[in-house]
Amino acid sequence: MSIGIALATIAGGFLFPFAIRMMWGKMVDEWGAIGGWMAAAFIVGTVWTINHGIPKSMIYQSGTVWVDMAVAAGIGVFTASLLTGGKFSKSVVNLAAAVVGGVLGGFLLSLFL
Repeated sequence: MSIGIALATIAGGFLFPFAIRMMWGKMVDEWGAIGGWMAAAFIVGTVWTINHGIPKSMIYQSGTVWVDMAVAAGIGVFTASLLTGGKFSKSVVNLAAAVVGGVLGGFLLSLFL
């Protein structure tokens, strides 16, 4: 993997949690529950297209392992929350649930993909 591809992959991974932190809450505040649905469609769809859906996408996966954008979102939003004063001890249950859900989801996908 070249330096350029590595930097593009890092930038693509940064883009999703950054967009979530910058826009999702504001859309919900402005438009209520429908704003959450719109954020889910627009933010996730747009960033997925930039990262994966175009011929010169930002994310480069060099092997057969499939990594979901949720990993970048989870790590990015978790880190941003810690940096803005969130408590790590309060998030342990959520982190454990995310890991179990990810492992279970990966296992289920491996059964038919």
